[in-house]
Amino acid sequence: MVVQKWKQWSKSSRKWLWILVIVGIVAAIPVIYDRYQTETSANQVEFVFDYRDLVDIAAIQAHPNDYINEQLDRLKDAGVSTMAMFESTLDEFQKSRRITLYSSIDLAKQKNELIPVNENFTYVVFTNEENAREISPIIEQTFQMLEIEVKPWTYENQTGLMIETPMENAVLKPMQSDPITFNMLRSKGFIIMPRLADSLPYDPDYMESLISDYASEGVQRVLFEGESVKGYNDQAAQMSLNAFAELLKEHNIGIATIENLKAPQLGLKQLAYALDYNVVRLYSLSDADAALDVQKIADRFTLASKDRNIRMFYLNAAPSRNATKAMITDPMDNLIHSLVDPGNAIDKIESNGFTIGPAESFDVVDSSYQRIFKLIVVIGAVAFISLMISYFFPILTISAFILGVIGSAGLIVLKPTLFEQALALFVAISGPTIAMLLAVRKVNGLNLQAVEMKLSRRVMHAIVLYLKTAIISMSAIPFVVALLNNVTYQLMIEQFRGVSLLHFAPIALTGLYIVLYRGGNLRQQLGNILRSRITILGVIVVGVIGVVGWYYLQRTGNAGSVSSIELTFRSLMENTFGVRPRNKEFLLAHPIFLLGIFMSIKYRNAIYLMVIAVIGQLSMVDTFAHIHTPLTISLVRNLLGLGLGLIIGLIAIVAWQIIEGCWKRWSPRLTR
Repeated sequence: MVVQKWKQWSKSSRKWLWILVIVGIVAAIPVIYDRYQTETSANQVEFVFDYRDLVDIAAIQAHPNDYINEQLDRLKDAGVSTMAMFESTLDEFQKSRRITLYSSIDLAKQKNELIPVNENFTYVVFTNEENAREISPIIEQTFQMLEIEVKPWTYENQTGLMIETPMENAVLKPMQSDPITFNMLRSKGFIIMPRLADSLPYDPDYMESLISDYASEGVQRVLFEGESVKGYNDQAAQMSLNAFAELLKEHNIGIATIENLKAPQLGLKQLAYALDYNVVRLYSLSDADAALDVQKIADRFTLASKDRNIRMFYLNAAPSRNATKAMITDPMDNLIHSLVDPGNAIDKIESNGFTIGPAESFDVVDSSYQRIFKLIVVIGAVAFISLMISYFFPILTISAFILGVIGSAGLIVLKPTLFEQALALFVAISGPTIAMLLAVRKVNGLNLQAVEMKLSRRVMHAIVLYLKTAIISMSAIPFVVALLNNVTYQLMIEQFRGVSLLHFAPIALTGLYIVLYRGGNLRQQLGNILRSRITILGVIVVGVIGVVGWYYLQRTGNAGSVSSIELTFRSLMENTFGVRPRNKEFLLAHPIFLLGIFMSIKYRNAIYLMVIAVIGQLSMVDTFAHIHTPLTISLVRNLLGLGLGLIIGLIAIVAWQIIEGCWKRWSPRLTR
């Protein structure tokens, strides 16, 4: 008796859970608006060139200094406003013709003397007195910090230094950027973006002097080289990362974070938090990609600024051997043309509403009411997940909700980041799954009317169910956006985990429901499956499904591989519509949904097409799980996918009717 009442309460509780879901969606709207204000607060796009690359290219020119000056002027005219400068090394000073380096062996050969038996030093000769005056203090300070002896030295009346360490070691040590080059670039109107490494021990006095000098010279951001940010390695001993953050904050200098690194730079998350997220995302065009077609480069920049909230573009370049032309070539012309030719990157970026100038960090909008609304969103999300559970195990509906609320309360306190990601993931799975289960249940009811149902009614049922299912699936989106409304996701300092599970779980759950629950008697369905004979054909089918599933999962997420043909098609769609709808939605899943519903009303087993169709539903939710993509772009992408999918789906229905008619007409003749 108690069990029966509990089942009745569980089923009737669905109505209240749906009410909580609706309330949660309404509560999410102000949070979403805060997110929209944040991501539209930074509107300037900045182009940066790697000065070290220019020096490397100039080293193979007949007149290096003239070449550098010419290219700097061309870059400035093309819209490049910033030069990235690495910390200098002895090797870089030599490439810039500031110094000449000798080892003990080299020097002995120069003087026609015997090679010293017990000496392996590095000898520096300055190429003129200005270089000696500007560079000598930097070299001395660096090696003295490393407790390596440095002494004055002269060679053929030229000023120099003797460094008591082998050249192989000396050339690796980073030091302050070349001040002569720094001043030259500033005189040409370039902003300097220093690239700092964390390879040397952190020296508070030196860093305070360096950052102060940077601020006085108009430096607005720094970028880090290597696996960690400045100060990370000595944080435990000196609290150096905290000290470095205070220095940057005091001088109002922000940082940049590079998109798509193999692993985030160590300490970046802590430093970004300490700087109140004075951070911009940077897209780095590699040496190899700098030689791509001009239009492809322009399209990459345009897409990154519009679709991924990139506000800084970093241009790399490198010389290469061209055997066909029997000469050394470089991509400088290619890069400059990508910025200034007709249909170039800058024109396209500006046409999207951006301006060219120093990149700014997002002005984070965090309204006072956001915390309250988020709590309501959490309750609505738990209700949504409980609803999904109820369609598989109705008796657990109330228990799932109560345990979900209690568990949420604990995780909010103990692991807030883990909690928001886990809840967002499960609600993202719940929306498409519930939508597909309700669609399957509706088709079950329509099967009974299939004999007398007109063609036009079948089409109308398919369209209405297509739209209703999409609305239910997308009702998970406000929860995902509100739960992950944090600038760390927009800057990709934190990343939403569980994308593979999101792409797999709704498919598996939909398939499971069709197989086990569609017949109405779960125990009987399980018995039938367990008693089924295993055949070779069945094993092959399972194997094929496994391979297809593996390929599908390989294609998901940011790291999914894409063929050159698909890249071309994507570019075509982007240029045609302004926003590229997802291929798997409008070319595959959405049309299959419409065709599947249309066929399932008449042919019961056609319902298995819904296992494929659910891909489109989960993909619409997944689009909004890419937090670095602006909300408006994601919304337009989904609506375009639905619209194009509807058109292609109706074409598929017409094609099926033609095939079905031909089969009915010709099959009797074939069986004679």
